[in-house]
Amino acid sequence: MVRGVALYSFICGAIASQLGISQDGSGDDVVTSRLRTKLGAGGFVKVIGINRVADPWLTEVVGLLGFDMVWFDLEHRAFSDEVIDGISLACRATGIDLMVRICKNGYASAMRPLEFGANGIMVPHCSSPDEARQWAKWTRFPPQGQRGFDNCGADNDHGLSDPIEFIGRRNEEVFLVVQIEDREAIDCVEEIAAVQGVDLLFVGPADLTMSYGVPLERQHPLVQGALDKVANAAEKAGKWWGTVTPTPESAQEELDRGARMITCANDHFLLVNGLRDAYQQFERVCLHENRDRLRSLRAEAGDPEMRRGGSEEVG
Repeated sequence: MVRGVALYSFICGAIASQLGISQDGSGDDVVTSRLRTKLGAGGFVKVIGINRVADPWLTEVVGLLGFDMVWFDLEHRAFSDEVIDGISLACRATGIDLMVRICKNGYASAMRPLEFGANGIMVPHCSSPDEARQWAKWTRFPPQGQRGFDNCGADNDHGLSDPIEFIGRRNEEVFLVVQIEDREAIDCVEEIAAVQGVDLLFVGPADLTMSYGVPLERQHPLVQGALDKVANAAEKAGKWWGTVTPTPESAQEELDRGARMITCANDHFLLVNGLRDAYQQFERVCLHENRDRLRSLRAEAGDPEMRRGGSEEVG
């Protein structure tokens, strides 16, 4: 093991020397979180969900357009962890954050996305302060947590960063988002918000409505009351919170309620809706003989436009 570490260090040193890169830790090697910077200054972040198109090209476009963060979903999709590498590279290249919603599977599901370059993780269905404390430990290095140290990951420039500086800075820059999606979580949301290491509460409104027995009724008084409880708990604990906002109007409503993370779109529905719209628009297009036949049928049926000699395209 020691020989392996020594060989790795030698290789990194040789490459750095060839490229003229300093390894003395004097540079600002740890990526600064855009979320922390903007929320710390009193602003809010605009998030784009990516859960279908893992090609880094799309992530780069998201960053170039000016969004603040990519939310990459591993909970509901079949991607492997290795896909995170390319997405995190595109995020770093454009100065935006990467938040990975994990598939809850113990310690590795928290640690691995961070080593692959994610700025933070999102934990679905966090229903108790004890669970929140465990994820907080797995997200940070000692003494704040229990994350293991590898020194080869993307989050510390693959070993080119000063390791001591990296450990301290990474603990400061990483963020942990826990999703409040169940009635049980609402009942103890103040305790969850108070957990050290939890940075942001994020309401999953669809699952929350089902937990309250009012499926997809976001405006139901029970659900609106739950959102108010989350907002109040976050404010009391000095934490941030956010939720899914499918329209600009809903985003404004939640910002006015105190949310600081809003979602603007996701690739799945951009693709599905765009393809559906294209199909409906091009459904008007037909072969010339079919168009004439349809016009004849409409005229026979008494269409007034056809009787007037209308020449509009058949739809």
